[in-house]
Amino acid sequence: MPGANNKVILITYPNSMGRNISELHYILNRYFREALGGVHLLPFYVSTGDRGFAPIGYQKVDEAFGDWTDIARLAADYSLMADFMLNHISAGSAYYQDFLLKKDASAYRSMFIQYKDFWESGEPTDEQTAVIYKRKPRAPFTIARFPDKSEEKIWCTFGDQQIDLDVRSEKTLEFIKESLTFLAERGICAIRLDAFAYTVKKPGTSCFFVEPEIWSLLEYCAGILSPYGVHVLPEIHEHHDYQLKLAAKGYPVYDFALPMLLLNALYTGKTAYLKNWLHICPRLQYTTLDTHDGIGVADVRGLIPDEELYKTRDEIFKTGANVKEIYSSTRYNNLDVYQINCTYYSALGNDDDAYLLARAVQFFTPGTPMIYYVGLLAGANDVELVERTKEGRDINRHGYTLQEIDREVKRPVVQKLLRLMTFRNTHPAFNGDITIAPCGEHQLKILWSHLSHFAELEADFAKRSYVIRYSADNSIKQA
Repeated sequence: MPGANNKVILITYPNSMGRNISELHYILNRYFREALGGVHLLPFYVSTGDRGFAPIGYQKVDEAFGDWTDIARLAADYSLMADFMLNHISAGSAYYQDFLLKKDASAYRSMFIQYKDFWESGEPTDEQTAVIYKRKPRAPFTIARFPDKSEEKIWCTFGDQQIDLDVRSEKTLEFIKESLTFLAERGICAIRLDAFAYTVKKPGTSCFFVEPEIWSLLEYCAGILSPYGVHVLPEIHEHHDYQLKLAAKGYPVYDFALPMLLLNALYTGKTAYLKNWLHICPRLQYTTLDTHDGIGVADVRGLIPDEELYKTRDEIFKTGANVKEIYSSTRYNNLDVYQINCTYYSALGNDDDAYLLARAVQFFTPGTPMIYYVGLLAGANDVELVERTKEGRDINRHGYTLQEIDREVKRPVVQKLLRLMTFRNTHPAFNGDITIAPCGEHQLKILWSHLSHFAELEADFAKRSYVIRYSADNSIKQA
């Protein structure tokens, strides 16, 4: 985590590398102990949908994955990040079920946003609906049906199993405090605030990153976790200005702009847009190339001309090793058309040299590197899985057995990647200062220095090659 061990963090589901947390722990210790310092363990709670992102609560680990003992063992070896769905809770949660049963008499009624109370006339006007930042082609709601046969529209941004919480409610704030405290007391080092920007709703606004209320909510969450030394990481997939705003107030952020900027540089051989971002990007950040979601498009707007952005997007579909544009559409249940469903390795045509260059740049970029489990194994698109499930994001969600992992780690590209990761974790230069050095339009030079130590990356995007020089009278060259 930022300020913790400054080592590469793995992003993985509890059952994507092996069947459960215990097997995951075994795999990490056997194959990746030196290459990883932390784990972002995607939702391991009991959930009713969206692969864990519709939790019924935070006190129970899904028995299919293990229990809190398994979590504690993993946290003893790796800095552990967990998710908190600040925006919503499961429709199957005790809170929402009580509301469905008792309606206005429910003690938890105020935790949910009823249209009849929120909108002045009980419904948003066409103008109000138009300005809402939404994930559906209509106002965001689901229908709550009560025993008395009455119905109410309830705010629902994502799937019908993910009921939005009213963060203005004291009951909701109590739930947030109770849940965050519970997680902090179980050895979690950082909490990712999922769908953070959607949390505050206000009539007449976009209901997305609504200021100043959003800052009060973030301060509330950070204040709960601060005594435990736990960091918050607000998750926002949108224009990079949001990340800069958060960084200006001292919060760690995601670098979701880097993936598309790197793809553009690798496709074109030119580095101007990438270099500009490296000069201005936040220093207290988590860098990503791949996550459990798609490759973000909206995040990079304004850092690259729209024409270049569209060319880069189209090149992913052209180069992306069997990826189809339809996989990123609503026909394949993709809620966010501003993301492209593809593994990063396949976005580069399954080209080992290009992939290793991309990772080398990521590891030299300011911030703490994160690597998705499919990326850790240089995984290609799982077209068979996505065609079977019709879930676009499954193209980047292959589940690896122990036998597959034993085979995959022996591939030369994975072995070279692990050496890069171990170097990033152990060289003291990365605890110091960074310089983006002047160079040609096809080149990139990044220097890290700390006391007498240095590490320098010199990359040529036209040739898709790089050299790393560092203070040990050695060099690492891409084969």
